[in-house]
Amino acid sequence: MAKQPFHLGWFIMKGYGPKGWRNLWGGPNPHGWVKPDLLVHLAKELERAAFDYVMIEDSCNVPYTYKNSHETYLRLAVDSPKLDPAVLAPFMIQATQRIGIITTLSTTEYNPFLLARLTNTLDHVSDGRAGWNLVTGSNDGGAQNFGRERQFPHDERYDMADEYVEVVQKLWDSWDADAMVIDQEREIFADPAKVRPVFHEGKYFRSRGPLSAPRSPQGHPVICQAGGSPRGRTFAARWADTIIASAGSVTAMKAYRDDIRTQAAKFGRNPDHIKVMFLVAPIVDEFMDTALARKRERLGDTESHIEFALANMSRVTGIDFSKYDLDEKLPELTSNGHLSVARAYSGRTPREIAMQGRSLSDADLVGTPDRVAAQMADIMDAVGGDGFLFMDPDFTRRYITEIADGLTPALQRLGLVRKKYEHAMLRDNLRAF
Repeated sequence: MAKQPFHLGWFIMKGYGPKGWRNLWGGPNPHGWVKPDLLVHLAKELERAAFDYVMIEDSCNVPYTYKNSHETYLRLAVDSPKLDPAVLAPFMIQATQRIGIITTLSTTEYNPFLLARLTNTLDHVSDGRAGWNLVTGSNDGGAQNFGRERQFPHDERYDMADEYVEVVQKLWDSWDADAMVIDQEREIFADPAKVRPVFHEGKYFRSRGPLSAPRSPQGHPVICQAGGSPRGRTFAARWADTIIASAGSVTAMKAYRDDIRTQAAKFGRNPDHIKVMFLVAPIVDEFMDTALARKRERLGDTESHIEFALANMSRVTGIDFSKYDLDEKLPELTSNGHLSVARAYSGRTPREIAMQGRSLSDADLVGTPDRVAAQMADIMDAVGGDGFLFMDPDFTRRYITEIADGLTPALQRLGLVRKKYEHAMLRDNLRAF
């Protein structure tokens, strides 16, 4: 079993969008996805299970990469439509007390001052439980919605994001922690000497500052990132407190984490302060045969809706997979979208990629809660840490319950995950072990 406990989080696929709308367990009212109820329920259930955080994915466009049309994306609700996660987050925050709520906000869609102010506000209203999932934008459709013809080149987006984070952190730091005096007798609300402009004049961004809000409880809301390409990993190692990671095998998971930790040390950071969280979608059931039957059902659903998978693959990479034969190996791929994903697809057939999904080639997370918990322990032992991010392709209350009331207690019995929160704020809980 694992020598050290590990962390748990939840990745909300498709962001604040339709959930389980064609699934038997998707709920009685598929039109109700526009309300926050299901995602508030998720946050409350995961807090009861002492998860570290919930991360709300987002993107700002109706995709059209597959077949050069939005037809498939809207007909099957492939990553579209979506409502604004910054509006959803306060509902989840208000319904909980300890779990972190991380919101996706793009550096190519938000002005640095606006983003610094928004994330600062979320950290205040959550008493220090807010996080920012830092994305640079990858889809040309999103760029076109904001007045540009296409996204900036892949590596330049990270160069811009480096400066962007510098500006945001200067703004977060423009108020000292004790600047807000609120002395009624002396009639001093804030000490002007403890609030400073930033006067940032950079290659990509300008901002005078100071931030028009006092320093938030965490000072710097937790930064989450998902760097997969070489440039993306370097960026994540420099800035992230927690990283969303995807890998096809346990060996690849260890290599990724080791690389991040090595690069973080070169930036003068403590590698233990960065929690690399690997995406998984386990299938748990009371009996092994029923768990295996559900796996077959999931695979059968993917096979019968393979156009859904192909459209999503196209959206992520910016490559139209309708042009390729399902059963012929793909050539070497490159992309101005998610470069690491495109490269990982090279040399494999589209059908193989679609059918594997988020499963690991050397660890099949299917079975009873105790069996899957033991597998997760073995994986973390091999990788070295730091935890897992659950995701549910269908997103149903049933799956939430299976993880919160089935798998998590099994992990707790093994001493692998916390039973209660050690701290009030998100960063402190991430660094608790």
